[in-house]
Amino acid sequence: MSESDYIISRAILSTKNDSVDEINDYLIDRFHGEERIYYSIDEAIDDKNGFYPLEFLNSLIVSGLPPHYLRVKVGCPIILLQNIDPANGLCNGTRLICKSFQQNVIDAKIVVGQHVGKSIFLPKLPLSPSDDDLFPFKLKRKQFPIRLCFAMTINKAQGQTIPNVGIYLPDPVFSHG
Repeated sequence: MSESDYIISRAILSTKNDSVDEINDYLIDRFHGEERIYYSIDEAIDDKNGFYPLEFLNSLIVSGLPPHYLRVKVGCPIILLQNIDPANGLCNGTRLICKSFQQNVIDAKIVVGQHVGKSIFLPKLPLSPSDDDLFPFKLKRKQFPIRLCFAMTINKAQGQTIPNVGIYLPDPVFSHG
């Protein structure tokens, strides 16, 4: 499993983020290598009275934002969640392999697209959900703009070329007729 070509040429697709997170958690447990856990720094911008405790903000799972609790290992596949530098191949949906990590930066290698083989350093970035009406406050999460990518949603996989794909459909997805 340490070969990045083997890992990046495979993915498991599912319909819901919950299923994807479950698969990614299972596979990162089985993946060999040094592990690092990164926690986000969350805050409610418009919360002047402190109505929203930090534990509540950390528990929020928002589409398009990285998780509060991010586990990475050397050699694991990750995917970018934001457009950082499109001219250099750092776009939403770019798949990478984690080469190493430090306290405030992740060293990764681009493994798909025009910039294959390019090494990059990812910093923690302040991110907010694009839908301002999602919460009665404005959430700001400072975290690496990545997720694990052993599995991904079918929507996230659109436009990507993946030679070997598994489909995980734990719930019925086809309607009658």
